[in-house]
Amino acid sequence: MKHPGAFHPRVRAVLCAVACLPFAAAWAATPASALAAASMPVATMPPIKPSVPGVTGAGFNLVELLQELKGNNPQLIQARHNYLSAKSIPPQLASPNNPQLGYIWNSIPKGFPLAINRAGGSQYNLTQQIPFPGKKALAAEIADRQAESLNAQNDALYLQLYAQLSTTYYQAIALQKQIDVQKLTITRLEQVKQITRVRYANNAAAYADFLNAQVMQSSAQNDLFAAQRQYDTTLQTLNTLIGKEPSFPLVLRADDESVHLPEEPLPELENQALREHPSIKASAELMDAARKSVTLARKAYLPDFQVIATVTTDNPPYGVRPNSYQIELDVIIPFWFLTKEKYGVNQAVESQIATEANDVSVRQQTLLAVDTAYNTLRQTLAQLDFNKQRQLPQALAAYRVTMTNYASNNADFNDLLTAQGALKNAELSVAQAQATALQAYHALLAATGRSPVQAQ
Repeated sequence: MKHPGAFHPRVRAVLCAVACLPFAAAWAATPASALAAASMPVATMPPIKPSVPGVTGAGFNLVELLQELKGNNPQLIQARHNYLSAKSIPPQLASPNNPQLGYIWNSIPKGFPLAINRAGGSQYNLTQQIPFPGKKALAAEIADRQAESLNAQNDALYLQLYAQLSTTYYQAIALQKQIDVQKLTITRLEQVKQITRVRYANNAAAYADFLNAQVMQSSAQNDLFAAQRQYDTTLQTLNTLIGKEPSFPLVLRADDESVHLPEEPLPELENQALREHPSIKASAELMDAARKSVTLARKAYLPDFQVIATVTTDNPPYGVRPNSYQIELDVIIPFWFLTKEKYGVNQAVESQIATEANDVSVRQQTLLAVDTAYNTLRQTLAQLDFNKQRQLPQALAAYRVTMTNYASNNADFNDLLTAQGALKNAELSVAQAQATALQAYHALLAATGRSPVQAQ
């Protein structure tokens, strides 16, 4: 007696042909980028020379996001206005001290302290304080150097946010590709389910194979949900960086994903960072301000001056007919054992030493950032080349062979699931390696003090 699920040999052949139809559709459903990766050469990118490509297509690319970042990020807006505020200080310090105008009633009769109209005479006084020459100009220069340091720090903040934005942006692009891979995995597993169903009906596979394929498909669906949640969170982070509401419907596009090491050797990139990075410039401005602060503190030992011009009139209470003039010159000398001046110099010297130490630290951190980004880029490019040239083509070939053999009853079901899982992991690895390489490239760009959109 035949098993209920058995078929006539001719019918069995027809069912096997039907089972191969979804298998053939699987190759058509495979993204062109994944199929072509086995034969395409390693992508290349011009040396690190930032440019602003034309705006094309729908959605935001990295350059357009950076433009939004520069114009709308609240941290950058705060930094710009802090600089403008600090830039208003030097003119105030350089301007002369305000004069003091006084009026004196003389010889008011005894017993009539408020009878100013009976005063015997009156005086007009004009007092002007004059600091020792060079003090005000030096104080203004110090404030100007500190303001320019804030401006350089503003540029350094922009580079920091640029590195953060580029990292988040390419992570979002990688998540888009992961979502596509998960959707394709679900489609492949649906085809596996159909083939397994036919084979089970033909007594060529166990029902557990169909259940396992269904479980794997459900697991892929859960992975798709997780990737979609992570992608939505990444978009919210990007919206926050560019100064928009987290719920803004942001759409991303990737214009060019080719990348390779810059033509400049690492020592040249290090020297370039020491010349151009805003953090180095900000530290140099603070060094200049610290040196000038020591000079200004030593000028505190020098005296200041005061000039008093007096006009005397005998026509009180508000006489305007002067009958004599007086000029007084006062010298304001440091007193009380020069304690304030001595400790002022000590404070300025210690501050200069601290600023010099900070300058050394800034240079070390800048070089470390360049070296780290360069080495990361070099390693990730090697990994990307391995994934695209070897791992993905091998996984794709293994999956094709195993799928064909399983459809023709020449391979075990576990081998098919293993090949399918390896192919999915290879595709995910390529997507993540591409994103990591681009993140390292832009981290190197920021570490050397440049970006696709230069500070205006």
